[in-house]
Order: sequence, then structure tokens, then C-alpha cells
Amino acid sequence: MHLRIDDLSKAWNGHTVLDDVSFSTAEDEFVCLLGPSGCGKTTLLRIVAGLTTPDAGRIALGGRDITTLPARERRMGLVFQAYSLFPDMTAAANVGYPMRLRRESPAKIAARSSELLERVGLGGFGARFPDELSGGQQQRVALARALATEPAMLLLDEPLSALDPAIRAQLRTEIRSLQRGLGIPTIMVTHDQDEALAMADTIICMNHGRIEQSGSPRDLYERPRTRFVAEFVGRANLLPTAFVRDALPGFLERRPPGAEATYELCLRPEDIVVVADPRGEGVIEETTFLGNLTRMTLSWRGRRLLVEVSGRDSLPRGQIVTVDALRGAWVCA
Repeated sequence: MHLRIDDLSKAWNGHTVLDDVSFSTAEDEFVCLLGPSGCGKTTLLRIVAGLTTPDAGRIALGGRDITTLPARERRMGLVFQAYSLFPDMTAAANVGYPMRLRRESPAKIAARSSELLERVGLGGFGARFPDELSGGQQQRVALARALATEPAMLLLDEPLSALDPAIRAQLRTEIRSLQRGLGIPTIMVTHDQDEALAMADTIICMNHGRIEQSGSPRDLYERPRTRFVAEFVGRANLLPTAFVRDALPGFLERRPPGAEATYELCLRPEDIVVVADPRGEGVIEETTFLGNLTRMTLSWRGRRLLVEVSGRDSLPRGQIVTVDALRGAWVCA
């Protein structure tokens, strides 16, 4: 189902939360709204769901204008950070609740609830109450409930942020696999860049109520257009043109024309190459071993840069090195 947002705006008490936001999603696409707290991403999701009314703009789903359509008629499946399960209902009853509201037959409700619990990995858990389930299991029940009425679109608001890291990583994979299997278009709100990079077909990076950049995870990581995107999506070393001219002149030919004062070169930590060399101009100041990689702080020509290498290829603190870079992207400062 195709979603299209045109010129959406929203303000609370004179404070602009969304400022002329426009984007569209493709069928079966998994989209992440990524940004810091207060950037407008949850408000945007609530407007799509019909829980908040926009001040201006238009929302269309499958070519149909749903801007003023009540939430209950939009066929959106919602999952929130808080599991929002009814504590006095079993897992199966929680999943079946939306179908009860639609007056489905008890037999159909029971069969569909059992099917969905099985699909989210909770077969045999239908008789348990929420307080008998772990956080990850409760979120799986909430996901099954969101799918109970066969929604046209799935909307997820920070669904993994309350979980511990191991369960969060597991559910990332499970949610993405489930979404692909069902072919249901999904929009997920997150402030976690790793989550967005791992799960999304398209990332929409937001800041101060506006879209900074949208594209594939690789596009945003390797070709950020602004300083904000470069620093928010991954780690970045940002170098002004004057420094690049002396230290890495090979990158100048790819600089946007006439952009010397307004653009900086973004180097990702893994794209900087350091080689032990007593004649070099760089010094390794700090090293942090992180298992599969080592993060090093490099002092080079009066600047401190972040460098990441394989955990087996690290250099000791105090090592003098020569420096080069494999690739870089010019971003608007």
C-alpha cells in the first residue's frame, strides 16, 4: 500500500513541531523515521495513524485521501514503546481484542490469535498473562495484536527501546523477517542509528521538524548531505576545505563547485588508513579494544580524528603513523 505525505505541518502552543514535511513510501517498504528526541518523528507517526490532527498538509494511502479520516477507519496497526497490553487478559485475549471490537466470531478470533502468536514465536503462550511474560514476549504480543485486523500499514513507535540489548537485536531480525514475509508496508520511529541502518529499506532523517535527508541506509551513511546527517548517522570526522587542500588534496576534485566555504569533507573512521612509520605526522593518542574492532584517537596536523580498524590490526598508544584516506563525502556545513 502506497503512502504519500504532502506539505505536512504541525505546531503546539506556537512551537513548530513539523515544518512542511513531504515524502512517500513504496509498497512493502520498511521506512525508519530517524532523529533525536523532539525532532517531530513521533508526532508525524501519530498524524499518519489519525491520533493527531495536522495544521496543514495532506495524507493519502493507496491513492485515497485519509487526512480527515478517523483513526479507526485507517486500517493502521500500531505498536508503541510501552506494550499497552491489558493486564487482566491473556496473551490470546489481547491479540484477539481488536477482532472482538469488530464482532468477529469467537471461532475466528481464537484461530487468528493462535496463528499470530505462532507467527511471532509465542505458540503455546496464549494462556499466559502479561505479568507472566518477559518484555520481549510482551512486545511480540503487542505486534501480533497490531496484525490481528490485517492492517494496510504497520506503525511502530520506538518498539524496541525498552528492551535489553540482546533481546533488542533479536527482535530487530524477527520484526524485519515478519514484515518481509507479510509484505506489509511499515513505518518505524527510532532514535537509534544502528536500528535504522539494520532494519530500514529507507531512512528518513529528521531534525527540528524537517527532513534533513532520505534514502537507503547506505546512501545516508556513505553520502550524507549535511553535517547533521553525517554526525547523527554513524561517526564522522569533518574536515574544512583549507585542511583538506594541504593534507588530502586528492579529494578536492570531487568538491562541489564554489562550495569551499560551505562544505566539509566527511571521513568515516573506517575509511582512514594509518600505517606505523617513524617519519609520519600522526600519533595514536588512545586505543579502545571493542572485540571485533579497535577504536583509536589519532592526532594529526593539529586535529584529533577517530579511526576504526579490525580488532586484530590495532596500533599501540604513542605509535607514530602516516595517514591516508580511502574515501570521503563532501557535506554541507
